[in-house]
Amino acid sequence: MKVLILGSGVIGTAAAYYLAKAGHEVEVVDRRRAPAMETSYANAGEVSPGYSAPWAGPGVPLKAIKWLAMRHRPLVIRPALDPALWRWCLAMLRNCTHARYRINKGRMVRLAEYSRDCLRELRADTGIEYDARQLGTLQLFRSQRQLDDAGKDIAILRESGVAYELLDRDGCAAHEPALARVRDKFAGGLRLPGDETGDCFKFSQNLAALAQAAGARFRFDTELLGVEAEGGRWRRAHTDAGTLEADACVLALGSHSPRWLAPLGLRIPVYPVKGYSLTLPIVDAARAPESTVMDETHKVAVTRLGDRIRVGGTAELAGYDLRLHEARRRTLAHVVGDLFPGGGDDARAEFWCGLRPMTPDGTPLLGATAVRGLYLATGHGTLGWTMAAGTGRVLADLISGRAPQIDLDGLGIERYAR
Repeated sequence: MKVLILGSGVIGTAAAYYLAKAGHEVEVVDRRRAPAMETSYANAGEVSPGYSAPWAGPGVPLKAIKWLAMRHRPLVIRPALDPALWRWCLAMLRNCTHARYRINKGRMVRLAEYSRDCLRELRADTGIEYDARQLGTLQLFRSQRQLDDAGKDIAILRESGVAYELLDRDGCAAHEPALARVRDKFAGGLRLPGDETGDCFKFSQNLAALAQAAGARFRFDTELLGVEAEGGRWRRAHTDAGTLEADACVLALGSHSPRWLAPLGLRIPVYPVKGYSLTLPIVDAARAPESTVMDETHKVAVTRLGDRIRVGGTAELAGYDLRLHEARRRTLAHVVGDLFPGGGDDARAEFWCGLRPMTPDGTPLLGATAVRGLYLATGHGTLGWTMAAGTGRVLADLISGRAPQIDLDGLGIERYAR
């Protein structure tokens, strides 16, 4: 079967690899010069099934008000006359209940755990390199209240069979020795030993090469101009390099997905949430993190990627604006300097931002649509890297006519049909 994939971020590239390995004729279209040049380029580096959770949760509206008042705030809303933004915010608020949080987190963990297992299998089969480490994630709580509140997430982790460790200061420092120098700044932490880290950009570049070796073709520097269906079935995509017909299409265009689905009569509540990162060269390995430390107060992750430290976080609701704001840089620099002083060289840091495709309930949109032959792989939010391998494997199974190895209930567009 000929399959067209729109988008070559980590999601589209993973789909290309698994579909090519399944024997399909695969063609990938992307407007950039190489894979993973947009949102997948410099994300936080976490492969974190255990930390998979929706932003919409009980107490979040009140927390959001407090966040907006913080100097180094994790949330920024730039008011705009954008109906899509306000619809998305209202839908998110409707998910801020205990019941919805449990359902949504359960769905996300299900896909994320499966994806981590697929990544391990892929790594064993191919030897793919991407500055990977398998040392877990440490969610760091600066206050006793945060530590006490961890019980809600622990209950869901226990139900989902996800390994965890609740740690005091000494326990945190045992896993992240550099934190011993700043032990007065936190109360404890939640360690998720099954989580991993790695450079999403390196992974995507190397996986694209493996996909090409398996027969996939990548068309870069190619602008998408339109998509077309006939009789309720997918037919073709129009590009500035010509019209491309295929038996099936995987739409993996991240935050831009709603624009291209609308002409086909499909509406999805995916909105861009801008995230920022700093990448610092390590100057003292003893003062740098060993894996990922998530600062729960500032919602910022500090990750070891080879000889670099990646600091990623903040959420900015500002549409498709890709301007870099210095205030966000100061927040990232504050967190890494506060927890890992002297570990990296801020003067040589690369400052970056990308648009995360977020759904109001946090769960991605994965699988078939009402347009026959058209499949979605979007809405992964901050967890595209975490869920990429599993997403690609699921799509290859669906398009090949095989039953996926996980339950897809609640992961598709049908949950928004009403």
